[in-house]
Amino acid sequence: MSPLKITTRDTATGPVLAVLGDLDYANAGELRELLTTLTLQPGQRLVLDLAGMDFCDSSGITALIAAHHHAQAAHADIALAAVPANTLRILRIVGLDQIFPLHPDSETAARGTRPSR
Repeated sequence: MSPLKITTRDTATGPVLAVLGDLDYANAGELRELLTTLTLQPGQRLVLDLAGMDFCDSSGITALIAAHHHAQAAHADIALAAVPANTLRILRIVGLDQIFPLHPDSETAARGTRPSR
C-alpha cells in the first residue's frame, strides 16, 4: 500500500494535480477534499496526472468522477494524463474513457491537443 501524495502546479491553461501512490478507499477523500479548495475559472482545464498512481479502486474512480463534476460546475474542462494501464482498463470497461479526455502526459493534456483513446 502506497500513501497518497497530491502535488499541484499551475499552467497557463489551469491547474495540474499529480496523483502519487494509492487512490483508494483509505485516502480518496484527500483528493475530494483538495477539490473543494481548488478554484477553477470558466474555460480553464483541470489536469489529473496519474503517472505516479500505483493503485485505484472504486473509491478512487468515484473521486475522479467528483473532479469531473467540480470542473463542470466551474464551466471548466478536465483531462486525465498518463493513466496507468490497469486503471485505463477499468475506465474503458465502465465507459468513463468516453467522459474523460485521455492524454499520454500532463503537458499534452494542459495544451489541450487531441486526446488518445
